[in-house]
Amino acid sequence: MKVPDSGMPEETYWESLFDVPLILDRLGIDPTIRHVAELGCGYGTFTLPVARRVAETVFTFDIDPVMIERTRQRAKHLEVGNVTLALRDVIAEGFGLPDGFCDACLLFNILHFPDPQMLVAEAARIVRSGGRLLVIHWRSDLPTPRGPVMAVRPRHAQICLWAAAAGLAASPVLELPPWHFGVVLTK
Repeated sequence: MKVPDSGMPEETYWESLFDVPLILDRLGIDPTIRHVAELGCGYGTFTLPVARRVAETVFTFDIDPVMIERTRQRAKHLEVGNVTLALRDVIAEGFGLPDGFCDACLLFNILHFPDPQMLVAEAARIVRSGGRLLVIHWRSDLPTPRGPVMAVRPRHAQICLWAAAAGLAASPVLELPPWHFGVVLTK
């Protein structure tokens, strides 16, 4: 299922909208993490820097074959070999990974579709006890240069409710300037 308002702009412009090192630092992405699942690799904007920080593998899934191929090309060019790419509709089919397999799951700019609770529950399923779902989304308290309409952007309180329903504890809001906020959900 293609999530509304999730089309990708031109690559250079897209990558200008994030302070990737700051986001990864604030989310605690480091070598203590072995396996990571990521929903939506896009251009590899987060996939490749995450792969350089974690101990083992980033399993990334995207519904768009063009994004899979672009991330594959960039990984090869940058000699990042610990990325496994899969063309998969995670919303319709799940991640296809075993229960408790991952240390972390990345849900970046994706929780603005009609049933985000289902996706949070599926991500929680594949994360081990003590593992984390790492969420970022476009802020809803100010206009942003991209992102879905304000009415469908999740807020911290909504994400906390989805987390509680999936048996997860939510962190306070993490400021990820200029356009995003984050939440760490711990199993």
